[in-house]
Amino acid sequence: MPRTIAVNTWVWTSPLTDATLEPLARRAAEMGYQALELPLENVGDWDPARTRYVLDRLGLGAILVGAMGPGRSLLASAGDVAATQNYLRSCLAAAATLGADTVAGPFYAPTGVTWRMGADERADAVRELRENLAPLAAEAEDAGITLAVEPLNRYETSLLNTVDQALDALAPLLGQGVGLALDTYHLNIEEKRPADAIRTAGSAIAHVQVCGSDRGAVGDDHTDWVGIVRALDDAGYQGPLGLESFTGENATIAVAASVWRPLAPSQDELARRSIQALRALGV
Repeated sequence: MPRTIAVNTWVWTSPLTDATLEPLARRAAEMGYQALELPLENVGDWDPARTRYVLDRLGLGAILVGAMGPGRSLLASAGDVAATQNYLRSCLAAAATLGADTVAGPFYAPTGVTWRMGADERADAVRELRENLAPLAAEAEDAGITLAVEPLNRYETSLLNTVDQALDALAPLLGQGVGLALDTYHLNIEEKRPADAIRTAGSAIAHVQVCGSDRGAVGDDHTDWVGIVRALDDAGYQGPLGLESFTGENATIAVAASVWRPLAPSQDELARRSIQALRALGV
């Protein structure tokens, strides 16, 4: 069966709100997308119950995406752990209301914050991450939801950059409310062989995000998409593929994602070309 193809509303706007959700959902559905990735940048930006009503009417599924902005961290040295845990609980509650089984994001430190670590410091950070993620993992598992933790490239975090690092750090929690979210953009930067990294992640994969190697449209880039799809098949992953790209027209997200030039003639064109390329791959 073909995989569900989703699109992140960050392709068009940030933050997502009740006012922008319905027109974007209709646009995505008209393009052939079957689900939305819904970023919850701040609790209250959009109403989960209303959002579910809109998506149900359009026949769209949902994946909730968490945003690790300034101060959000499960490491005390990088932010407020208790507040971050409460934020992630809000993400889990929103996902439950939506009927979503996945909450994806880099749930360990603020995106864009980097620092040097020796081996002992890294080991301490991993222990702290496990300790502070464990109660959330238990709550997610009880709710039938997976926290899909995303490794990011070296310019966006110091802690988890590769699949191997993520598997090691999260090992005690994997399959117990925690999995991996893989993003082809970060795999392209950090992995020597992205397809092999996907196979290594195997059954730990809970969500996959896709975009071109330049953060633009799928298929307009040098990524070996046939190899990526084959690796996902080999890993046994049949879940959604979510297009995650960003608009440079929003100042906040342009800076956060380092989008300094247009990635396509228009954001609609970026989304349209991506789903066409993915369907042409037979995913």
